[in-house]
Amino acid sequence: MCGIAGFLTDHRLEGSPDELIRRMTDRITHRGPDAGASWVDGDAGVALGHRRLAILDLTAEGAQPMVSASGRYVLVFNGEIYNYLEIRAELERTGARTWRGHSDTEVMLAAFEDYGLEDSLKRFVGMFALALWDRQHRELVLARDRLGEKPLYYGRCGGTFLFGSELKALRAHPSFGGVIDRNALALLFRHNYIPTPHSIYSGVHKLFPGTYLKVRTGREDPQPVAYWSVNEAAELGQRDPFVGSDEEAIEQLEFLLRRAVRQQMLSDVPLGAFLSGGVDSSAIVALMQAQSTVPIRTFTIGFQEQAYNEAEHAKAVARHLGTDHTELYVTPQQAIDVIPLLPTLYDEPFADSSQVPTFLLSALARRHVTVSLSGDAGDELFAGYNRYVITQKAWRSLSRVPVGVRTRMANLITSIPPHAFDAMAPILSRLPGVQRVALLGDKLHKGAGVLASRTVEQLYHGLVSHWRDPSAVVASSIEPLTMLTDPSRHPRLDGDVSRMMALDQLTYLPDDILTKVDRAAMGVSLETRVPFLDHRVVEFAWRLPLGLKLRGGVGKWVLRKVLYKYVPQRLIERPKQGFGIPIDAWLRGPLRGWAEELLSEERLRREGMLNSKLIREKWVEHQSGARNWQYHLWDVLMFQAWLANEKAPGGRVG
Repeated sequence: MCGIAGFLTDHRLEGSPDELIRRMTDRITHRGPDAGASWVDGDAGVALGHRRLAILDLTAEGAQPMVSASGRYVLVFNGEIYNYLEIRAELERTGARTWRGHSDTEVMLAAFEDYGLEDSLKRFVGMFALALWDRQHRELVLARDRLGEKPLYYGRCGGTFLFGSELKALRAHPSFGGVIDRNALALLFRHNYIPTPHSIYSGVHKLFPGTYLKVRTGREDPQPVAYWSVNEAAELGQRDPFVGSDEEAIEQLEFLLRRAVRQQMLSDVPLGAFLSGGVDSSAIVALMQAQSTVPIRTFTIGFQEQAYNEAEHAKAVARHLGTDHTELYVTPQQAIDVIPLLPTLYDEPFADSSQVPTFLLSALARRHVTVSLSGDAGDELFAGYNRYVITQKAWRSLSRVPVGVRTRMANLITSIPPHAFDAMAPILSRLPGVQRVALLGDKLHKGAGVLASRTVEQLYHGLVSHWRDPSAVVASSIEPLTMLTDPSRHPRLDGDVSRMMALDQLTYLPDDILTKVDRAAMGVSLETRVPFLDHRVVEFAWRLPLGLKLRGGVGKWVLRKVLYKYVPQRLIERPKQGFGIPIDAWLRGPLRGWAEELLSEERLRREGMLNSKLIREKWVEHQSGARNWQYHLWDVLMFQAWLANEKAPGGRVG
């Protein structure tokens, strides 16, 4: 796990390019605190920089930038190739080899020389963001792993093409302009993250997962080329479904996960795992411990607020498996103290509030290990989110009612203030079979916003949205089309739940979940690995019929069956619990002063980016307790905090 940065200009490099690339990589030292180096070809106008977090081959032979044996290629690379020993053995069978060390970087370079670019990328099993300079063709190649575990930003600023693991590195180059993209900001308020390929800056993009990009001086930058895609994996899986028995499906999934976990446990530094006590993390830890001769290090954070605390469940699983378990109960003040770090940590506005406990968990693990495996992606692969079932059931009912009737129903609901519905909740709860619903008015108003949906995709988009009309919040903005809103980019799949899962794997997984974990962990120089994202596991999951994932209204059926071979069902079965913090209460309490300063009407008007009237209305309603606008306000606060950090000093607002 490392950090990379670099640039390619249309002219010969003058002055001190080594100093310039060092300034870029110094900004991302946290991604690689062990060493830093660069490679420059002044005549070609190219510079590659690297910050190293040494995981495999800790010697100088594993350092980057690394030049291939023939001298043709130069590589900087962030990530890990888990099957590099298999590729190395295959390369040795095809011809004599003299290896300098035992790093995956050296094997990657040999693969590029023997197999070519795209064939090599398809052979790699791992997570990576890389920059490869081809000295023969004077061509720069950027590439990103299949599911988007590792980040990679790029953009042309004047006559200079810049790239880096984080925006911090690009901002260090004097050609960087840094004009805020208001349209991308509208997307932030829709999703709480900025979807690929957009970034908060105009002209700067995120590279799509599973793609590569070739850049040459004097030529227009091409579009990314896909070497693997979720759409293709999902469509192929449905065309070639798994036809074995339930027991055979369980056995095959267990085999694939054991292999993925075993390969991802390869490390020359201390290694452990995050453990929440839920299905996904427990499955990964169980398979780690089953393949280890010593207790695996596991880590959990807990909160005194029971609605947010999973530590007791994790401890029970750890005790059963015999792991070397560490837990830390976090006080509200410890969590609040993280919030000022978020603008620098995430580098562009990012508003998933579980970023706070994720950072605290990463910091806890980093005190003991350098690498940690996680259970992320189980929900997206095996239908674990409750919203899949809820959306499917809602659409079955709504689709029977004409759109015009649903629109009138929505208008009627929104004409009644939420507090009026809240007042009716105690009365309704006395009726037979009716349960008490907290914040009934908020939920009904949110539901009213999607009543007029014409497709299940529109319904789903509405239910996972924060601000219903972000362009009304961000001045002079037009919300761009995304993977979620552009039907031409949707996979051609049968089944509502399957389509929702695919859309999450294309958007929410890389742009929210994986971004959250990468920045939090790398902020403390911790490498994280996600065994569920071994692409062979992903492709097998898409071959499984939905009934093996979602059965009896409960998701992850086949994964649970694998887990229950190692952990008793009684330790796992409980209602799904989020990994978050009580933002709603904190905004009315200890965070109120901080938020009031960022959301002051005078400040919002002066900055001229946001609709101050709309934001102040929601702030006042939230403070009074009439509405719970925690997610909407957190979106705004994360942008405002980032903007304050951006402007102090050197940022440029457009």
